[in-house]
Amino acid sequence: EDNCTGRFWEGRFKSQALLDEAALAACMAYVDLNPIRAKIANTPEESIHTSVQKRIESATTGKQPKKLLRFAGMPSQRMPKGLPFELKSYLELVELTGRVMREDKRGYIENTSLPLLERVNISPENWLKLTTQFTRVFHGAVGRPSSHESYCDNLGRKRRANMSNCEKLLA
Repeated sequence: EDNCTGRFWEGRFKSQALLDEAALAACMAYVDLNPIRAKIANTPEESIHTSVQKRIESATTGKQPKKLLRFAGMPSQRMPKGLPFELKSYLELVELTGRVMREDKRGYIENTSLPLLERVNISPENWLKLTTQFTRVFHGAVGRPSSHESYCDNLGRKRRANMSNCEKLLA
């Protein structure tokens, strides 16, 4: 987008379009759980330099962090600017996802309802794959097939990259 070329920029930095709530939630949880998976932190509130830690710290005082996009609640037609789900649901989702122990990762959080997963219709198995292998599964735009199609139509793209993974994991 910035017309920067070269091996450093093109090989190291990637940009992915997050087209809907399911893709957004999966990517956020993937990033917020990295310190736990690497065993740098034991819980989300201990994972420094993550948005989930800042959100938890602010939530204890009943506020939203100023430097992060706020949670606006349930999606509606007249949606205020913000993330389209509730903070409580997102925190429960991160906690539950972090509790899943994986043999190929060093750390996990040492069980709850899934309102966000039920709302975006993602199975727990698919959610786990999305939040632990996001960058391996997706390259480019990420979202439900309907969001992906309108995105490609809007950009005039004929090739639908990632469509099989989007259909399998987000449909």
